[in-house]
Amino acid sequence: MRTILVVGGSKGIGKEVVKRLLPDCKVISVSREASDLDHPHLTQVETDAVKGELPEIDQIDGLVYCPGTINLKPFSRLSEEDFLTDFEINVLGAVRVLQTYEKILKKSDNASVVLFSTVASDMGMTFHSSVAVSKSGVEGLTKSLAAEWAPRVRVNAIAPTITDTSLASKILRNDAIREKMKERHPLKRILDPTEVAELAVYLLSEGAGSFTGQVFKMDAGMLSIKV
Repeated sequence: MRTILVVGGSKGIGKEVVKRLLPDCKVISVSREASDLDHPHLTQVETDAVKGELPEIDQIDGLVYCPGTINLKPFSRLSEEDFLTDFEINVLGAVRVLQTYEKILKKSDNASVVLFSTVASDMGMTFHSSVAVSKSGVEGLTKSLAAEWAPRVRVNAIAPTITDTSLASKILRNDAIREKMKERHPLKRILDPTEVAELAVYLLSEGAGSFTGQVFKMDAGMLSIKV
């Protein structure tokens, strides 16, 4: 049975990834707080992946790094600390986890890493400068590691548009705003975390064995078409 490490597996997309993996995989979920999930295949470790002590793990066949930020402010109101915090969580946390478990990942016969970016790295959006800077770093990391770790480890990223999670709750705070957000997308919808999780689980699988160095834009049509 494969072992998958999910960092940030207690909420949102990370939790949905864990749920979908549990029937067929051993899952180690690392997050600052435990989720309400309970399963014989699940091990939960409560720690801050950015600054806390990471657990010793003997086997990892896949790794998903889910922590992220949505810090939307006008550029004039963003401090250096805002940029540093977003970069630390989105990029340096991923770097720390990947460096910690690199040797263990490379022992697997079918290792796969999934990171998370945002459509704002491709499309200029007001008030997104800090998150776009850090998530663009994630995309650069994805492509560089995919090259460096081939053929032992596949590395891909998912770049979703706004997704209905607790992290986005301050943005999607009422029905009027939800409808406005839907109208910005050709498919007239906001992403559900379950569908983002489905793509992450697929990228971990043997069926995605030909994909590496890719950034998958889950954009509900925003980036690719105009209607």
